[in-house]
Amino acid sequence: MALPPRDALGTHDVQNQPAGDAAIQYWEGDAYLRSHAAHRGAAEDALQMLCQTYGQPAMAQAAQDARDMPPRLVTHDRYGQRLDEVRYHVGYHGILRTSQQAGYVSSAWANGGGGHVQHAAHVYLLSQIEPGACCPLTMSYAAVPVVGQSDLRESWAAKLLSGRYDASIAPVDQKTGVTLGMALTEKQGGSDLRSNATVAEQDGEHYRLRGHKWFCSAPMSDGFLTTAQTDRGLTCFLVPRWLDGERNGVNLMRLKSKLGNHANASAEIEYDGALAYRIGEEGDGVRTIIQMVHYTRLDTAIAPAGLMRAALREALRWTLHRRAFGARLVDLPLMQSVLADLALDVEAATALSFLVAQSFDGQSEDDRAFARVAVALAKYINNKRAPTVIAECMEVLGGMGYVEETPLPMLYREAPLNGIWEGSGNVICLDILRSLQDPRINDALQARLDAVKGQNVHYDTALAVHRTRWPSGVEEGEARWFCENLGLLLSAVALLEAAPEEISDAYVRSRLSEHRGSFAGAVALYQKEGILRRACGEAA
Repeated sequence: MALPPRDALGTHDVQNQPAGDAAIQYWEGDAYLRSHAAHRGAAEDALQMLCQTYGQPAMAQAAQDARDMPPRLVTHDRYGQRLDEVRYHVGYHGILRTSQQAGYVSSAWANGGGGHVQHAAHVYLLSQIEPGACCPLTMSYAAVPVVGQSDLRESWAAKLLSGRYDASIAPVDQKTGVTLGMALTEKQGGSDLRSNATVAEQDGEHYRLRGHKWFCSAPMSDGFLTTAQTDRGLTCFLVPRWLDGERNGVNLMRLKSKLGNHANASAEIEYDGALAYRIGEEGDGVRTIIQMVHYTRLDTAIAPAGLMRAALREALRWTLHRRAFGARLVDLPLMQSVLADLALDVEAATALSFLVAQSFDGQSEDDRAFARVAVALAKYINNKRAPTVIAECMEVLGGMGYVEETPLPMLYREAPLNGIWEGSGNVICLDILRSLQDPRINDALQARLDAVKGQNVHYDTALAVHRTRWPSGVEEGEARWFCENLGLLLSAVALLEAAPEEISDAYVRSRLSEHRGSFAGAVALYQKEGILRRACGEAA
């Protein structure tokens, strides 16, 4: 057993500091997870086991090690031969191994209900520990339906779902498990995939790719879903990293120097005659790859909820155990206003995440139609919340919040990422407008908004005002205003369906009313004590 550090020093005694770090009680200490994941169909015993897995102190240490010793690129060996390998700290591999075994990739596709809700819990929890590790796991999860409908089902899909993590450099048939990445963006096009210039030439039954990709995260994946131009237009391919007895022509040019996500590498790559297997029909590349994007967007909607929860936990821990001006910080009225206001945003993001995940588990046409637009709304609103919420939590700690030994700087650097990945704000808002032109999608969304009418008069009023403001189409210039309003309304739906009344009522009154200021705490909240008890883990 490790000896505790000394707090009686020669010059002073260490006082008025939070207790030392301990294992995080993700189940007992998070009423949001307990309420919303279980309400949406996740099995409680499985959730508790998941929380125990991710709450191990060894996971937190592995995450810290992986960030402190980030990946490095090795392009050549000492003889000048190409290797194109990224070397990671052993802690990074350990996190991926534990997460794979726990079902991060496979749980959504297992028989029985609640799979995507269970998967959402993985994302929510791992985002709090090491967000960079989510990237290869999320892409592997999202690749399953694309690869599973192709001729590669037996060779690749089964290995994706094996629950095994195998980091060996070997072709797929020699591995116990695989991961799949995604490489789409090129220098000239960004989100405009149809402008991709990478070309594919047929070589027998397969193809050879020549070109580049500007962003390729998790470049040590066993393969990438990618796009290239054939004679018939943009087409989707699977490019394996490793072939039988040789390395494929995938050159890793350099690693991106990123704001955050330091444990996870992102590379610029070139295809130099790389062997590729076609997925889907020639010319259907966008339609094929958008299936994967639909699922990765789910994770980019959930991850900010996890980031915010981790930041709020640290702020609460600090204020519960630190005193100033003769009282605990958490008992000071203005601090209570700030913390309670932040807690409402965090619970709303969590509730919305699990509501959307439940729609991915649905089997009806209405479920699928609702999921199509709801995931985009959740991605937009949750990622717009995250940087502000995390910055406010950092401010609660004062100077210590700006110190790398606390989680806040890491969380703050991560906050913008999911808002950029899989479509930045403008792209997502325009996609929402396009999707709502489909009557089935619009009807499914309106039905969900109507389902809670009559529970809260303030919600009913806000919904009526929204529909009066936009009775039919939306001008492109108002897309953000429209989508923000819809995101707030749908968050309210999630809380009205699954949260205690004092929480949902406080959210509706403070978010769907014009009677508030712009920043955290600039609002009249009459249920602050109950909101804070729930934020600390107690069931309200």
